[in-house]
Amino acid sequence: MQRDIPEGYKQTEVGVIPEDWAVSTIGENTRWSSGGTPNRKRDDYWEGSIPWISGSTLKTLEISTSDQFITAEGVTAGSNMAPVNSTLLLVRGSALHKCIRAGLVTSPVSFNQDVKSLMPTGSVHPRFLTFFIKGMESELLKLVSSAGNSAGVLDTLLVKNFKFLKPSFSEQTAIANALSDVDALITSLENLITKKRAIKTAAMQQLLTGKMRLPPFDKTHTGYKQTELGEIPGDWSVVKLGNVLERIIGGGTPGRSNPAYWGDEIPWVTVKDFATFDPELSQEYITKIGLQNSSSNLVPEGTLITSTRMALGKAVIYDVPVAINQDLKALFPKKIVSTKFLYYWFEDNAEIIDEMGSGSTVKGLSLSDLKSIEFRLPSIEEQTAITKVLDGMDKDIGSLERRLTKTQQLKQGMMQELLTGKTRLV
Repeated sequence: MQRDIPEGYKQTEVGVIPEDWAVSTIGENTRWSSGGTPNRKRDDYWEGSIPWISGSTLKTLEISTSDQFITAEGVTAGSNMAPVNSTLLLVRGSALHKCIRAGLVTSPVSFNQDVKSLMPTGSVHPRFLTFFIKGMESELLKLVSSAGNSAGVLDTLLVKNFKFLKPSFSEQTAIANALSDVDALITSLENLITKKRAIKTAAMQQLLTGKMRLPPFDKTHTGYKQTELGEIPGDWSVVKLGNVLERIIGGGTPGRSNPAYWGDEIPWVTVKDFATFDPELSQEYITKIGLQNSSSNLVPEGTLITSTRMALGKAVIYDVPVAINQDLKALFPKKIVSTKFLYYWFEDNAEIIDEMGSGSTVKGLSLSDLKSIEFRLPSIEEQTAITKVLDGMDKDIGSLERRLTKTQQLKQGMMQELLTGKTRLV
C-alpha cells in the first residue's frame, strides 16, 4: 500500500521531501581542493602566522585558528589555503571511526593532506553546507573504510556522489541561522561549564590546603605551622592515607568461560567505567554466583573507589552497590575522615598520584605506596563544611552539564527535521 504524500511534498529517490527542494549531489554543488604538509625540517616553513589545520584541530563548527602555524612559503611549498566560507572535511584519520569532522572556514587557513576543502558553488549557503554534512553524519560514517594503519578513510568519490537536499537559498539561510543560534547556546554553556570547573579547582586548592578557611573556622584557628607538606593551619594535622583507613578491599574478575557468572544483576566496574560515574552504564554485569566464585567484592553504595592500575588518582563514589575488578580498590576511612572529603582530595591531587605510578607499558601503584601518601587533615566538622561547599559547586556544574546534553540532543533533532524538510521555517 503506497503511503500518502502530504500536500506540498514529493516522492524522490531519497524519500519524501518538499516540492520546491531539489535532489543533487554534494559534488555537484562544491569545488574541492586538497592540502598538504610542508617539509618539517624547514623552519622557514613553520615559523609563520598562517593557521595549519589537521585532523586533530578540525573539531569545531567554525575554523579560524590552529595549534600549528606555517609561513606563506610553507603554503606554496607543500600546503594549500582554504578560503573563507569553504567547508573543511576530514577524509583520513582515526577519528573517522567515531564521527565526521567538518567545519566552516571563517578566516583563511591552510590545511594538510588528510583534509579536503569544499567550496560551495551556485546557490548554496556555506553554513548550510557545513550543517548538512554534519547532519548526515550517521550516513556518511557508513562510507568510512579502514586504512592499513587503522586510520579511517572517507572516500572522496563516495562523498561527492552523496545525495544533497537543496532548498531555496532563503530557506537554507533560515535553517543555517536557526542551527547557528542553537550552536551559540551550546558554546555559551560549554564556556560557562569550563569557567565553573576552573572556579571549583581553585576552591579545592584553597580549601583542601587550609589557605582559605570557612566560617566559623576562620575565626577559631590558631595560626599556621610548618610541616613536611608546608604551612598548614595550627589545628590541622598531616596524616598518611593508610593510617586513616579502617580497611581496603580489592576486586577480581569472574571466570570468563562460565556463563553462570555473567548476567544482568550486579554492575561490574572497571577503570573504563570510571568516566561515566554511572553504574547503569557499566559495560558488564555479573551474577551473585559470579561474585561468590571470584575474588571480586560487592562494594556498598557511598564507598570511595580508586584505581591502582591505569587512571591513577581517579576516584568515584557510586550511589548503588557495585562489584569491582582487580585494578580497583575500595577505601573505608575511619570516623575521623569524611569519605566525601577524601573524594575531593583525590580529585585535587590526581596528577600527583598519577606521577607516583610506575610501569613500562601500563602505570601501576602499589598498595604500600597508596597507603604512604600524606595529606592535610582538618577536623571532621571542617571537612563537612568544605565538602558542602564543593558539593554545591558540583551540583551547579551537573545542572549545566544536563542542560548542555539536552541542548545538544535538541540540535540533533532539529538537524534531522530541518535538513530533510520535515519541518519548514519558511
